[in-house]
Amino acid sequence: MEKFRIEIQEGNATIPFEIVDYAHDDNNQCKFEVFKEGNFIASFEPDSRGLLHVCKNTGSVSEHILHMLADRIERFNF
Repeated sequence: MEKFRIEIQEGNATIPFEIVDYAHDDNNQCKFEVFKEGNFIASFEPDSRGLLHVCKNTGSVSEHILHMLADRIERFNF
């Protein structure tokens, strides 16, 4: 398990997120979990091309933010 931080700009605000990267296996565990201020926000699973898709979503951030997070995680990791 590896942790890293990603900041997303939305308007004039910078929103920090903590990303937890799990070793991928076939136990139906999402590979990336996203936290904001210690609270679980969402998780992502890569497809066969390495593009991330939402695996779990609490609905506490907008779809736009989730897409921005996926893009940043893909660039950071792949």
